[in-house]
Amino acid sequence: MIRVLLADDNRLVMGAVGRVLSEEKGISVVGEAHSGEEAVAMCREHSPNVVILSLFVPGIGGMEATRRILRLERDTRVIALSNRADGPFPEQMLRIGATGFLTKSSDTRELINCVRKVFFGQRYVSSDVAQALAFSSFQDADPNPFGSLSNREMQIMMMVVNCHKVHEISGNLHLSPKTVNSYRYRIFEKLNVSSDVEMALMAVRHGVLDPDNVPLQATS
Repeated sequence: MIRVLLADDNRLVMGAVGRVLSEEKGISVVGEAHSGEEAVAMCREHSPNVVILSLFVPGIGGMEATRRILRLERDTRVIALSNRADGPFPEQMLRIGATGFLTKSSDTRELINCVRKVFFGQRYVSSDVAQALAFSSFQDADPNPFGSLSNREMQIMMMVVNCHKVHEISGNLHLSPKTVNSYRYRIFEKLNVSSDVEMALMAVRHGVLDPDNVPLQATS
């Protein structure tokens, strides 16, 4: 039996995914988490074989949750779930240890196929993600500036544009506030921006942030 944990703040998406998987022979949904922290805690409690984790899950976010889950449960496979196939996230999530990457437009058979393949130790990305990864190296015009960020910089950038304060980021990532601010200004320099809002607008333009999630206040 493949034990699956779901982690997404969108209850409609999570409910639909849960129903599809629960109806499949040999797959059991052992829990549903609504934040990155809750996903890590539920992994500790249930020891799932596979975690389907939204990239933009609230709290510590999908990248840090993936790191913590993989440190906690070495045999657990993480499948990242995103609205978009392009941008820097597929490559970065696979680099930090995710075994699969699906978009929310993937059909039910692809979802089930992905769960089974990663359970048996194979990597799997949806066809649209695979195409985006294949063509990304040939795109010289208008490169995505977020591709220049390290995994940690990307993680902090996502927390900043989602309105997390410096002290929250510091506590969640076990970094000093001074270190968080150093990362923040390094990110500003790499992206050639001067404020959190400007960074968020750039993230929207390049498909890194949903337009509905543009922050209304600066980080402090």
